[in-house]
Amino acid sequence: MSHPTDLYRPNAAIIYQRSDGTVLVCERVKPAGAWQFPQGGIKKGEAPVEAACREGMEETGFRPNEYDVIAEHGPYRYDYPPKERERVLRKRGIPYAGQEQHYFLCRMLNDQAEPWLDNREFCAYRWIQPADFDLDKLPNFKRGVYQAVLRDFFGL
Repeated sequence: MSHPTDLYRPNAAIIYQRSDGTVLVCERVKPAGAWQFPQGGIKKGEAPVEAACREGMEETGFRPNEYDVIAEHGPYRYDYPPKERERVLRKRGIPYAGQEQHYFLCRMLNDQAEPWLDNREFCAYRWIQPADFDLDKLPNFKRGVYQAVLRDFFGL
């Protein structure tokens, strides 16, 4: 359970969608088998949409001129389980309780465009219908946010 004094890492996520309704999901390098939308931290002074576009470009290679931002929702929050809190503290030096995420839905301008993955964050990708997103492929602590995101963007 979070408390008002808990720190949440500002985060932005991007959902790329083709005209047929499919969305891009990517498999994380660690933990293997975990699938998600591209996302990452918001830097100081950076707007959430700027962070989403930057992180999307870093993780997939898609540039902002390859899509239109058509919707946004958030913030959504999730709490880290104790082991993840410890890992984040070691990595970032800040005792984050979890993440506060802003999500952006982006319509691809070219349905033939494919991402490139550098295998640092993601090792595989798929284009799927939002209803086919398997929440069991997420860490437990992220599932509630993904359920809300799928509901808010796609009515699922």
